[in-house]
Amino acid sequence: MLEDRTTAASSPTSWPAAYPLGYAVVDVETTGLARDDRIISAAVYRLDARGEVEDHWYTLVNPERDPGPVWIHGLTSEVLEGAPLFADVAEEFAARLAGRVLVAHNAVFDWQMIAREYARARREAPVRQRLCTIALSKELGLPLPNHKLESLAAHFGVVQQRAHHALDDARVLAEAFRPSLRAAAAGGVRLPLLECLPLTEWTDRPVPRQQTGGYGGYRPGSWRAARRRPACPYPNPGRYEEGGRLVQGMRVAFSGDTSVDRELLEDRATEAGLHVATSLSRLTSLLVTNDPDSGTSKAARARQYGTPVVDEAAFGQLLRDVEPAEGGVDRPGADRTDG
Repeated sequence: MLEDRTTAASSPTSWPAAYPLGYAVVDVETTGLARDDRIISAAVYRLDARGEVEDHWYTLVNPERDPGPVWIHGLTSEVLEGAPLFADVAEEFAARLAGRVLVAHNAVFDWQMIAREYARARREAPVRQRLCTIALSKELGLPLPNHKLESLAAHFGVVQQRAHHALDDARVLAEAFRPSLRAAAAGGVRLPLLECLPLTEWTDRPVPRQQTGGYGGYRPGSWRAARRRPACPYPNPGRYEEGGRLVQGMRVAFSGDTSVDRELLEDRATEAGLHVATSLSRLTSLLVTNDPDSGTSKAARARQYGTPVVDEAAFGQLLRDVEPAEGGVDRPGADRTDG
């Protein structure tokens, strides 16, 4: 583990009072992208309210399994063998996050990985809000060719030294976040903060443990999770009506954090005969979210289209009594428009 401190530079005197008092810029490298993948390294740059670096921290983590795409992160089973388990670094990691907004590039991924690791360790990460630098760059209207970290870094003249190394990626993001934050403050931009919920229910699938002289079932080009749900066999009966029952075939979309693992909720919806929609349109029957006033695209579209909205707890109750579709199973492929 590595720690260092830097002297805070001068910063603007005026600052929006509603902005957070501190940030934890985070990057994690993982064995893959699926819900049962594990963190193998983590880095945190702590920043003050104006984005100045206070300190930084880095650790390897033994995932007790195959390390995944070594050709990307460079961390082999041999390197990770003597590293601490996540449970061994959970307390120190939490101390770095406590009282701060978690900042990451594609923050939902980093947060979900962190939340699952803390759930496995029977602990709770002290994170209540997160900020995605992709969302912030969109709010600022930055002229980026794409949403890659390297593009954001190039825009602000930040030099990457070791891409896909957690410590350097966190450094690069911290250096790019500071001018982004100042631009937001100068322009009176509302930061795209989202609520973070700890996981209370989740599942892990069996995975290969660490291997010697190889990378298990992983190979270049095949490490991304591919998970396709069976097509919903029922036609869309329309929108959910408040106080009524869900009906098989209804299009249900999810947005924001849930205390039950998102994939578990989606599995239960599918098993009940509902169509899990990956986006939201006028055909969507219901949006499930714990934060309906958030700035996510699904929440915004739900407000635009007048789509009914319920929270996670209410959806769980509705799943207990889903009304069968009229006329039974529809022909395969009918009415498949994703909502």
